[in-house]
Order: sequence, then C-alpha cells, then structure tokens
Amino acid sequence: MMNVGSQKSILRSPWGLYLSLPILSWAFYDFANTIFSSNINTVFFPFYMDEILGTNEVKQQVASTFISYANAIASLFLVIFSPLFGVWIDNTGLKKRFIVWFASISIIFTFMMGVFSYWQTDITFGGVPMSLFLVVVSFVIAKFFFNSSLVFYDAMMPDLGTKEEMPLISGYGVAIGYLGTIIGLLVYPFVSDGNFHRAFIPTAALYLIFSLPLFFINKDKPIPKEQRKVNSFLSGYKEIIKTFKEMRAYKPIFTFMIAYFFLNDAIATTIAMMAVYATAIVGFSSGQFIILYLVSTVSTIIGSLAFGYITKSVGAKKAIIYVALLMIVSLVIAVFALKQWMFWIAGSMFGVSLGSMWVTSRTYIIELSPIEKQGQFFGLFAFSGKVSSIIGPAIYGTVTLLLKDYGALASRIALSTLIVLTIIGLIIHIRVRPNVTKST
Repeated sequence: MMNVGSQKSILRSPWGLYLSLPILSWAFYDFANTIFSSNINTVFFPFYMDEILGTNEVKQQVASTFISYANAIASLFLVIFSPLFGVWIDNTGLKKRFIVWFASISIIFTFMMGVFSYWQTDITFGGVPMSLFLVVVSFVIAKFFFNSSLVFYDAMMPDLGTKEEMPLISGYGVAIGYLGTIIGLLVYPFVSDGNFHRAFIPTAALYLIFSLPLFFINKDKPIPKEQRKVNSFLSGYKEIIKTFKEMRAYKPIFTFMIAYFFLNDAIATTIAMMAVYATAIVGFSSGQFIILYLVSTVSTIIGSLAFGYITKSVGAKKAIIYVALLMIVSLVIAVFALKQWMFWIAGSMFGVSLGSMWVTSRTYIIELSPIEKQGQFFGLFAFSGKVSSIIGPAIYGTVTLLLKDYGALASRIALSTLIVLTIIGLIIHIRVRPNVTKST
C-alpha cells in the first residue's frame, strides 16, 4: 500500500521534485563524488602517472598499463564486498551511515595521495619509488571506498520518490553530479605547470565540502534490530548464494546484469584511460584535454537530463539500447581519430552516453527488482559493474603491455576491444524480458 509521503510525491512538479531538500542533498553527494571521479580517476592521477613514468612512447604504454591495473585492483576489492553491501542494506535499512563512513575514508586517502606525492625519498619498493608506490596504494583504497559508497547512494533512490519519478530523480542526480566535474577542474590553475600531484589535496577538500549536505540532512530509516536477519559477516554471503539459486525466478535482472557487465566494461575503461589516450595518442596537451573534458561534461549533463525524460517516455530498456548504440559510434570514431577534431566529436558523444547509462541502468534495476530485494540487487548490480571494471582495464592494460613496442597502435587496438564488448552487451540486453520478473 502506498504511504502518505508517496501520495504527496505524485503531485510534485519536476521543479518541486528537484528542489526537495532530501533530493537536492542526495544529488549533491553525486556532485561531491564526481569531483573525485573526474579529478582523480579520469584526469590528474593518469596525468601524474604519465608525468612520472611516460618519458617516451614505449613508457607511455607502460604508464597506461600501470593505471589500468591500479583500477582493476580497486575494482577487485569491490567485487569481493559489494554483494555484502546489498544484504546489509536490506537487513539494516542503513544507507547514509555507510556512505558517511566510506566517503570519509575515501577522502582521507585522496588527501594522503597528495601527502605521499610530495615525499622525496630514494627508497624503492620492487624497483618503484616508495612515494609513487604509496600514491598508487592510496589511490586504490580511495577508489575502493568511493565505489563502495555508491552502492548505498544508489539504493537511497527508492526512498526519495515514487517509481514514476525515478527516471527524473536519477537523471537529476547524474546531471548535478557532473556539474561537480566543472567545479573540480577549478584546481587546474594550480597544476598547469605540469605538477599534477598538486591537485590531490584540493580535490579531497572539495569532496568533503560537498558531501556535507547529505551527511547532515538525509536520514536513515533503520530496520529494528529484532527484525534484522544477518547476524554475522559470512551470513551475508549465504544470502548472496541463496539469491543466485533463485536466479530462475529473477531471470530478467540477472540477464541485464550480464549485459551491464559488458556495457560497463567500455565505460569504466574509457573513464580511466581517456586522459592518457587523448594526450599520448591523439596529441592533446593537458590544457586542451581539460577543455575537451569540460565540453564532454556539459554533454554528459545535457544527456543525463534528456535521458531522464527519454527513459520516462520510452522505458528504460529501449533507452539503454539508444545509449549503447551511441557508445559504439563514439568508440569507433575515437579508435580511428587521427585529428583532434575527430576526438572532439567522440568525446562529446561519449559524454552523452556516459551520463545516460547511469540514468537508464539505475532506473531499470528499480523496474526489475522486487521492493524487498532492491538493496540486494543494487549490491549485485555493483558486483556486475565492478567485475567488468576489473576485466576491462586489465584487458586494456595487457594489450598495451604486450604491444608496447608498437607505440600508439597498441592503445588504438586496446580501445577497439571495448567496441566488441559493447556490442556483446547490447545483444544480451536486447534479450531481457522484463515481463517475466517475479516479486516473491
């Protein structure tokens, strides 16, 4: 039965929905963590690695491998833990509390990336300078807890409005989030001389500041302790095994998660490698890439808002098909980009598809999931996405490592593998039949 709050929310206009304080503060956490995602994951950490390691064309491919493997390791840890997160949500009702803890740890280790990058020492670890090794370790930890917080963040969506409002809420959160990219890049003047490590500490500060609205405004709705099922850490895995045994009853959502595995492969790898590819392969300077990234971000914001309405109009399944086709076209252009103007087109198109994939996929998970298992399926959704976040960067890094002597061609071949993975994901997604989902 629909509660009073839900009945009221049906009457909200889009602007009434967007200006609702719980929704606005929820969206501002997307704003905050996107500053981390863009500044650290996409721009300045790859630039820093290329600055330290990429002193010639062959070493640029080694730097790409290093970045790819660091991202893969962070995702591996999330694969191990994300199924548990969903079980914790369903059995405790606690979402914001975990976001506060996980985001805080991510912020601390983002700060430590900056601290370690300033450390001048002759000490090495496995032939790697100790300062560089500790920066990479801090990056892996920061990214793991950043990604972990997103499982709980996504699971907050059903608490913010009705099922009919989910596409608009999802699109609004992504659009506000990508505005964070623009604010995050305000640190560029501090690093324009090529000392990219200077971006780490300011990024941690911005990440913290814009997380505070969610920390203090949004409230959890905890399940009473006597009604909670999970009593131990390992019992969470038993719940996951039970869910997989029920796969036949939830075939549509498991099919979609397989599709999302391949689609997210392309997304996660492109996000991680875009900066190095644009600068080392297509010939962008760091300043030119920042401008390209800003334009791509504007495209992402527009695409996120637009696909909120498109998803509401045609349904999440069709909307995801449109996004996947857009991804394929943009990746093909990027692989064959010999001139910068070609990469401008590819970057803008991929920007639209990037934001839109978050909007459509989150909405589709809510459409396919029974209410009582939404937290668990969001955990499995993260599991699917992060397994692919291991495979994609690992494939990319392995290709660039094996073909490093071929220089730029190695990166073009590595990027072309993402086209194949996207096509596979699209084919599997088309086979999803949502009408057979059971909600028992």
